Amino acid sequence: MKTILWLMAHTFRNTFRKRSNMILFLLPVAGVLISAALYGNAGGTGLRIGIVQQDGADAVGRDVAAFIGALDGVKVTETSDADLKDQIAAGKLDAGIVIPAGFGETLKAGSPRQLELLSVKGAQVTAYVQAMLDGYLNNVASIAAESQGDKARFEQIYGEYTQGGFKVNRERLNDASNVKDTTYQSLGFLVAFIMFSSVNMSEMILREKENRTFLRLLSSPVTARSYVAANVAVNIVAMVCQIALTLTFMRAVLHIDSGVPVMQLALVLVLFGLGAIALSLLIVSLSKSKGQSSALQNLIITPTCVLAGCYFPMDIMPDAIRKIGAFLPQHWLLDTVNRLQHGDSFGSLYMNLLVLAAFAAAFAAIAIFRFSRNNDTRTFV
Repeated sequence: MKTILWLMAHTFRNTFRKRSNMILFLLPVAGVLISAALYGNAGGTGLRIGIVQQDGADAVGRDVAAFIGALDGVKVTETSDADLKDQIAAGKLDAGIVIPAGFGETLKAGSPRQLELLSVKGAQVTAYVQAMLDGYLNNVASIAAESQGDKARFEQIYGEYTQGGFKVNRERLNDASNVKDTTYQSLGFLVAFIMFSSVNMSEMILREKENRTFLRLLSSPVTARSYVAANVAVNIVAMVCQIALTLTFMRAVLHIDSGVPVMQLALVLVLFGLGAIALSLLIVSLSKSKGQSSALQNLIITPTCVLAGCYFPMDIMPDAIRKIGAFLPQHWLLDTVNRLQHGDSFGSLYMNLLVLAAFAAAFAAIAIFRFSRNNDTRTFV
């Protein structure tokens, strides 16, 4: 045990004496900040609608503008026809509506003119307002059709309609989609950095072979198995610290609630981390030099992280790419977190956990086999 502890201290010193390794260790925090910047403000500003009121003399025309201003998440600004397009083009307004003169009279007649919504952002901005406005105008047009040209009857029914002779209870629901997107993408970055960090720490085996430190260690009471065990132990400690640091930063500093109990999230990440460590040992076992290891790392980790959705959501990928991602351990981790966020119980996801454990076991078994078949101490037995 003393030998392993000494080797762990030796590995820690050699690994973190370089600033580049420390930066790599802290990169998950940077990933969280990037994700928060990308998704943190999604859907938080509301719609800015400019209204050109040319029918202000008519009460019905004024009520149309008032209805738009009363919509949730909509901020109305009255402007002139000349300034409307300039403000939309400058990004000061998301959309604009022109209420032409005489619009109220056409609405009373039961055949309202079509209001044009102007926007450079397309239907993603105008769809909500258009749908609500169409419903309102259809209701007023129905009142006009029922009145059959009788202005007194129209005013009576319209007055009862605008006074709201019915009661509606309304509750506001918080939109947590941006928080879930931030969590998902933060964990995607964390997954990638855990894999890179694991390979970087396992590469110390190759670095010490190249500078002959490993051979000098084997000439002492240190055995190859103890050396590997110490390297794995250091890898596990570093991985757990990365996970704890990232989750603490998300919760305590950025106040991001992932929607998943912290212990469940940490357990899933640690299980994946064991697979990442086993994969790093497999890469080292297949390499005869640090150059080969770096090449395999870039060939394996970067493409698989892209295909599994670590850098951007899987929803934007074609179906063929999604099917390929289902064969990758990163996908199973992110899928587990996503299902936990959507309310699945931890116990119901046992298959995902078994798949992650199977990946870890398979990588470890192949790495052990490769090490056991190596009979040359210079290339690490």
